[in-house]
Amino acid sequence: MVRVIQYLDCTYADLHIDAVYEGDSGGQLTGEALSKLLPGVGNQGGFRASGRGYDKKLVVLFTSGEDKDWPDTLDLSTGQFVYYGDNKRPGHELHDTQRGGNLILRRVFSLLHARAPQRSLVPPFFVFKKYPTAVSARSFQFKGLAVPGFVGLPQTADLVAVWKTTEGQRFQNYRAVFTVLDAGVISRAWINDLAAGRSLTANAPAAWMEWVERGRYRALTAESTTVIRSVSSQLPDTPIKAAILDTIWKHFAAAPIAFEAFAARIFQMYDPRVVIDEITRGSIDGGRDAIGRYRIGLIDDPVYAEFSLEAKCYRPANGSDSANTVGVKEVARLISRIRHREFGVLVTTSAVARQAYEEVREDRHPIIFLCGKDIVDILSVNGFNTLQLVSNLLNNEFAVAGGA
Repeated sequence: MVRVIQYLDCTYADLHIDAVYEGDSGGQLTGEALSKLLPGVGNQGGFRASGRGYDKKLVVLFTSGEDKDWPDTLDLSTGQFVYYGDNKRPGHELHDTQRGGNLILRRVFSLLHARAPQRSLVPPFFVFKKYPTAVSARSFQFKGLAVPGFVGLPQTADLVAVWKTTEGQRFQNYRAVFTVLDAGVISRAWINDLAAGRSLTANAPAAWMEWVERGRYRALTAESTTVIRSVSSQLPDTPIKAAILDTIWKHFAAAPIAFEAFAARIFQMYDPRVVIDEITRGSIDGGRDAIGRYRIGLIDDPVYAEFSLEAKCYRPANGSDSANTVGVKEVARLISRIRHREFGVLVTTSAVARQAYEEVREDRHPIIFLCGKDIVDILSVNGFNTLQLVSNLLNNEFAVAGGA
């Protein structure tokens, strides 16, 4: 059960991983939990910094978890946190944002990668996620203490300006990678130290001190349990994304074989290390719609893991309804085609039925499922985030006879 800290206690409370800090029951902006919990951070925005000038005392990174065009993600198994900057609309230069969040990102990653790293000037980042309760919609869950960068990630990849297109206008935003440190409790004493401008005190978490003094990333990691996604969670969660998926399905409905090349492209978009060797012909494919390799290891000395891909262009399922889902029979067909040391990929415009999903995960078959929601999210991350852009992609590169 989630631990809940009431609003009146927020001023004095420690920060506990995954605890929920409740807002005031009145629903007013002044009763928002974060501004009471951490001095000086304000009560609005994704970036909430305490302190003046370039070097802040502390920074809150708030995520709603609902922005599918800019999907902040926390990998609980590794402690890696990907956070997008605050230039999310066209019309502004990368660093010209109201709250200066992208300026903060540029500053802290510059300190991290200076010839002599200046980690002592980097403020601690506190990650919070929206978590409405019955008492207040302005309640938040603490996800951890974070620092910029991630072990093994080169400095050319931990802060990257990415391009997006909205309504025909191109603009840039930052994609920043952080590490959530192994600090289960942040004491109120250290929060008070930070408010006074002192981060390196006896009250600081050990993982924070190790990072500042030695550059060691001691991440908060948690072993993953078996995940079985429900049918509804495999489907788009907004009307525009549902419309995009419907457009894809209708485009290929009369020629589902043409969907195979599109499915292979989606897997390539998901990870640039994917190499598609062949879109196989139906009469000789042995049950495989595409075959390829996944590159691991060094670029100049790669090792490849081979895979078989199967594509299922089904009408998108409706909510939790199991109709039109990929079932045990279809999944078993792919499993039977996987050779020794291979893995499988199943791409569908619908969803995988629960029984089939459970059997794959419980028997530990090496199968990757990319379902309707995943297809649309992958397209969005790669810049195809409107009906027009997706339609253009389909018509220009995956034209079918009689298609849309």
